[in-house]
Amino acid sequence: MRKSILSLIVLSIIITNCSKKQDPFQISKQHIGLLNDSTQVKDLEKIYANDSVVKFISGDEFTGNINDIEIFEKGGKKLLTLTPSQALDSTAYIKSIDVIDPRYKTDKNITTLSTFKDINNSYKISRISNSINSVVIIIDELNASFVIDKKDLPASLRFDMNLKIEATHIPDTAKIKYFFVNWNNN
Repeated sequence: MRKSILSLIVLSIIITNCSKKQDPFQISKQHIGLLNDSTQVKDLEKIYANDSVVKFISGDEFTGNINDIEIFEKGGKKLLTLTPSQALDSTAYIKSIDVIDPRYKTDKNITTLSTFKDINNSYKISRISNSINSVVIIIDELNASFVIDKKDLPASLRFDMNLKIEATHIPDTAKIKYFFVNWNNN
């Protein structure tokens, strides 16, 4: 009897020490805070019970438009913008998350306040896309894309969309305009 009680106590201590509380601002490949790549729209009210979930309804579910969902703290500060895989479907998965609040950080401490140098020193850049007003740095390790305004690039690189931009072309001090994480689920 005494051994079983002692075993039970040891087991409960091990279980409590192993259960790690999820950081609500941590970003990884499969989760952002309390969201993960299996989160459905119907779960958001429970996950963000202490925050505000704002859903935009276009009024016509037949248009095929996806309705973004914004997450705000109770004080009004915007945290995230979520894009579901299907419009007006409570069972739809979250497919894309725009990270707004700088408290959200990767395991290597990259936030919306980071620079290109921080990204380049922390992650392997998978590819760089050139768009009209920005450059998109894609990091497959995180399923993340970091957007840098072309205003932060040398003038010779700002206007030619056909130019292949390399990491060496981007100044270390170029700031992240915003970044988002994409999840590919059903």
